[in-house]
Amino acid sequence: MVRRIDVSGAGGVRLAAWEFADSPKTDPPRTDPTGADASGAATGTASGEIERAPGVLLLHGLMGRASHWAPTARWLAERHRAVALDQRGHGQSDKPPEASYTREAYVEDAEAALEQLGLGPAVLIGHAMGALTAWQLAAKRPDLVRGLVICDMRASALGAASQREWENWFKAWPVPFATLADVRKWFGEDDPWVERPNPSRGEFYAEVMAESPDGWRPVFEPEQMLKSRETWVYDAHWEELTQVRCPALVVRGLDGELGRAESQEMVRVLPNGQYAEVADAGHLVHYDQPEAWRAAVEPFLDEALR
Repeated sequence: MVRRIDVSGAGGVRLAAWEFADSPKTDPPRTDPTGADASGAATGTASGEIERAPGVLLLHGLMGRASHWAPTARWLAERHRAVALDQRGHGQSDKPPEASYTREAYVEDAEAALEQLGLGPAVLIGHAMGALTAWQLAAKRPDLVRGLVICDMRASALGAASQREWENWFKAWPVPFATLADVRKWFGEDDPWVERPNPSRGEFYAEVMAESPDGWRPVFEPEQMLKSRETWVYDAHWEELTQVRCPALVVRGLDGELGRAESQEMVRVLPNGQYAEVADAGHLVHYDQPEAWRAAVEPFLDEALR
C-alpha cells in the first residue's frame, strides 16, 4: 500500500506526504461497563476508542524525496504510523519559483505536516538537510516532537567554498542522461566526488530522475537546491541543538560527511543526546546499510516511545 496525502505548507505550497505501508491496527479490548477487559483487568478504554499508533515523520535531505525512506517506513509501520514528506521543491511537492526556500519555510512545512496529519507528538527522523529541519522544529515546537534522529548532518558552518563546490558539481552533471543505467553509473562510479564504486549511491540518484523527451533529468531544479542550501550553509547550528529537550540520537556513517569528533560534540551539546555509528556506510547511511541502520535506530525508538 502506498498512499499520498496532500499537505498545505508555509505560504500555501502544496506538499506531498506518503505512507508506504498500513499503520498497525490496535483494536480496543472487549470491555464491560466497569472498564475491565475479559480477564477482569482494568484497561482504561471503556469508551472503546482505538489507541493511536505513535507517529513518525521522515524528512529527506537536499535533492532527496520521500520514496528514499520507503524501506525504513515499511519496518516502522509494524508499530508506528510512519509518514515521509516530499519537502518543497522536491519529489512530487510543488516547486514554485517564487516560493520561499528559507530555513523558516522548511521548518514551517514540517510543522504543518505534523499538525495536519495528526502525528504529533511524533518522532522526527531526518537525513542531512532534513535532520537540520527536524532539530530546528524540535527546538521551536517541543510539544510536537517526542524524539529525534539526526542522520549524518553537521552542526558546523560549511562556508562559501562549500557552496561554490556544489555550484560547480551541478554544472558537471552530464544531463540529460540517456538511460537510468547511465544515471546509476555516473553517480555510482564516474562522478568525481565518488572515491570508490558505490552502487547504492547510483540507486539513490536514479530515484530522483524523471524521463523527459530528451532523456533523464532530475525532478528538482538545481537552482532551487542551491537556494535552499545557501540559507543554512554559512551558519552554525549549535544553539538550536542546545534547545532540543527530547531524546535525540545522532547517527553517522563511518565514511560519511559528519566526522566522529563533531558528532560526539553534538551528542554532548544535546541535553538528552545519544550516539550511534554505522560501519561500511557513507553519507547515505539508510541506503548503504539498511539493516545496520535499522539496528541503530530501532532500540532508540523503543526507548523514546516507551
